Order: sequence, then structure tokens, then C-alpha cells
Amino acid sequence: MTTKILVVDDDARLRPMLKYHLEQAGYAVVTVGSGEEALTAAHHDHPDLILLDIGLPDRDGLDVARTLQREMSVPIIFLTARGHETDIVVGLELGAEDYITKPFGMRELIARIRVVLRRQERPRAEASAEPLHVGEVELDAQKRQVHVGGKLVAVPPKEFELLRLLMTNAGAVLTTDYLLNAVWGEGFDGAVQVLYVRINWLRELIEPDPRQPRYILTVRGVGYKFASVEGES
Repeated sequence: MTTKILVVDDDARLRPMLKYHLEQAGYAVVTVGSGEEALTAAHHDHPDLILLDIGLPDRDGLDVARTLQREMSVPIIFLTARGHETDIVVGLELGAEDYITKPFGMRELIARIRVVLRRQERPRAEASAEPLHVGEVELDAQKRQVHVGGKLVAVPPKEFELLRLLMTNAGAVLTTDYLLNAVWGEGFDGAVQVLYVRINWLRELIEPDPRQPRYILTVRGVGYKFASVEGES
């Protein structure tokens, strides 16, 4: 199947240019110009990747990303004229795979899209055929699904990979460096704060009480571990 990319940008001149170059690179492309259109298109077209402008006319792209990450598992690359470090960190913490500041070259954009898509495929190729089951949490890496207490929970891509690693190594302590390298890739220019935020989001999704985690335990000064049995501390 052809990889599908959703382009979300309010620049009416840029959208057809992006569509042309991405289609020349072999992708199927859907373009929209607002946040509300982006949400509708994401649910209707089920893209494999979203290029998302932050400066949209109806709602902030960061807010659109928050909504998307709650509702589906899809990698996001932010396209924006903003180049401030704070915006970059916020974008990464919200789940963005990458952050490209305008103006940018098409070759660079396509290269970075390919890196993100390869990164998404790598864990799938390595995924165990057998679902992982600890307590009330069940993760099926082949189907990319998580159930908690028998109920399906929508887990964003990065949180899914963190959970997969932690559950695969249940009872073992995984260092922050290991988790960052394994999930974001070596050379990731983010910070430990990004991992901290994602772990907290993951706890909100799977823990009965995120303030007193039963499953994802912090090992201070080292990293995190997934409790091999309920009540482990």
C-alpha cells in the first residue's frame, strides 16, 4: 500500500507545492488548511504521517496535536515559522516525531519524513507475535493495541513503544538513556524532560491511580521499570 501523508497548512501556495513534491517521492497526499479540517481528514483518511503547521487560522497546531494524540496513533512532524526553543520542546513533548522550521528544502523534508517512517516500521518488525500481559494491562504489538481491564485504550506511538519496552522487560530497570535511544533513536536532540512527560501521559492512560503508580515505577536516578507483579515496589 502507498504511504499516505496528511499535509495541514494554511498557506494556499505551499500546500500544492508540498503535494506535488511528496507525490513525486511516491506518497499519497491529502491537503487541508485548518485545524478542524485536519481532525476530520485524519479520521477519514487514516494517514501514515501528518505534516502539521502550528500557525493555523482556527486553532493552534499544538492543540490539534494534543487532540490527535488522544484519539489515534499517528506520527506528526511540525511545520512552522516559529523557531524558538520553547516551541520546539513543547512540540516534542506533545508527541511530534520531528520539527522543521520554515523555510525548508524539499529534499531535507522528504529525507526526514523517510527517517520518521522507518523509525515507525522498525518496532513493528521487531514486535513479538505473542501479546504481553501484566496485571490488567495487555499489549498486542502486532495489532498495535493496548487493553486495560479489557477495555481498548488509544495509546500514541511514542507511549506505545515505551510501554512495549517496559512490558517486554517487566521487572527490570531500564535507564533513561536506554529508553530515549530505543524509542527516539540515537542522536535524538530532546531532553530527559520529554521522557518524563511521556511516562506521565502513559500513566494517565493505564494506571488506576497515576499519582500512585502500580505498573510503571520510577527508579530514582536510574530510570523506570514495569512491575512484574501487582504491588511490586
